[in-house]
Formats: sequence, C-alpha cells, structure tokens
Amino acid sequence: MVNQRITSSKPLSKQVLVLDVWQDILQHFVSYVLLFLVVVSAFSVIYYTHMNRQTTSELEQLYTQRDELDIEWRNLLLEQNSLAEHSAIESRAKKMLDMKRPDANSEIIITLE
Repeated sequence: MVNQRITSSKPLSKQVLVLDVWQDILQHFVSYVLLFLVVVSAFSVIYYTHMNRQTTSELEQLYTQRDELDIEWRNLLLEQNSLAEHSAIESRAKKMLDMKRPDANSEIIITLE
C-alpha cells in the first residue's frame, strides 16, 4: 500500500514541477525574450563577420587576377610594338620569303608624259 502512494504521488510532483517551471517562464518572460534576442544577435554577428571575411578574400583574389592580367596586357603591347617595327618586318621578309632590297640596276623608273 505504501508503494501505491509513492507511485501515485510521482505524477502529482511532475505536474507541480511543470506548473512551477511554466510560472517561472511567465514571470520572467521579458528576461527570456531578451536572452533569446542576445543569442540571435550574437549568431548574426558571427555569420556576417564570416561572410565579410569571405567576400574580402574573394576581392583580394580578384585584385591579384586583375594585376596578373594587366601585366600580361603590357607584355603583349610590348611584343606587338616590337613586331611592328620596320626592321623586324624587313628581317622576317629576308628570312622567310628570301626577299631583298632592289639595287639601282634593277630599278625601273616610269615617267608620265
């Protein structure tokens, strides 16, 4: 009979405990809401800091890529200028096409009358 009283009082003590917890929550509702908002704010700061660092890292990589492309562009301009020089064209024409400057004997002068 003693065991029955103990088992029957357990559900009653759980109900009382739940009721006490609920009353505590209602009594300190503002504190719990503020605690929740502080935690949400902290996680927001962490998230946006992480996103900021990722974006900064991507920006640095893009700046590096831009600098590399700028250097390549300058090298290509230098190469284009060196290939466009008259002496470079003349030496290529001599090598590849076996061309040569005409002498005075092979020149023909045409006059219009």
